[in-house]
Amino acid sequence: MTEQEFRIEHDTMGEVKVPVNALWQAQTQRAVENFPISGRGLESAQIRAMGLLKAACAIVNKERGLLPAEQADAIVAAAKEIADGQHDAEFPIDVFQTGSGTSSNMNTNEVIASIA
Repeated sequence: MTEQEFRIEHDTMGEVKVPVNALWQAQTQRAVENFPISGRGLESAQIRAMGLLKAACAIVNKERGLLPAEQADAIVAAAKEIADGQHDAEFPIDVFQTGSGTSSNMNTNEVIASIA
């Protein structure tokens, strides 16, 4: 890829180049670069589950008054798109990542934030 095919994202570790059209952000890109373990991505069922989980959390937090309705509704809509498989290509991290699943969780958060 050429320089024009990347954008610069920032996090606490500094700058990182992310493909310009990607919905993921710095944390996901760092996981791609730091954990190229097997070359196998996440299964679509796992991506779907993450979308459903994030939608459910947004709904509960909205109902409890912990998240404004406008934000919750945007998260739910984005998470449902993920659960429906519309953005599977936006999950580039290796299925074998850190033991806690931090990379897949952050990947999901970043894609939701970009869609919402």
